[in-house]
Amino acid sequence: MIDFACKKFDIREIIRCIFNLTKTEFKIVEYLMENTNSEVTSQKISKIFKIGLSTSQKAINKIAKKELIKRSQKNLLKGGYVFVYSIKQKRILKKRILEIINNGVWKVEKRVQQW
Repeated sequence: MIDFACKKFDIREIIRCIFNLTKTEFKIVEYLMENTNSEVTSQKISKIFKIGLSTSQKAINKIAKKELIKRSQKNLLKGGYVFVYSIKQKRILKKRILEIINNGVWKVEKRVQQW
């Protein structure tokens, strides 16, 4: 927990807020952070979180558009392919989080000066 002014913030809440993630999207991001060595498909996410496949795919696509995860194509032995997803490197995510926070601090500072 981070104690700021009159409110305590959990780092998970901050990250979820910064990237404007739904609860499901954030759970997927957390899962991918914890399982960096496994190949994760939208089908696997669907089963793990007990959500429909289309819900899983929509969530993954939103997360991918926010550039938090990377998508790779895995060719299947019998033909065809599946997309597998993994989290981007944690240092890259930390850098983006800090950039967003610093930009927000600058905006708050500017508003306080105007006040």
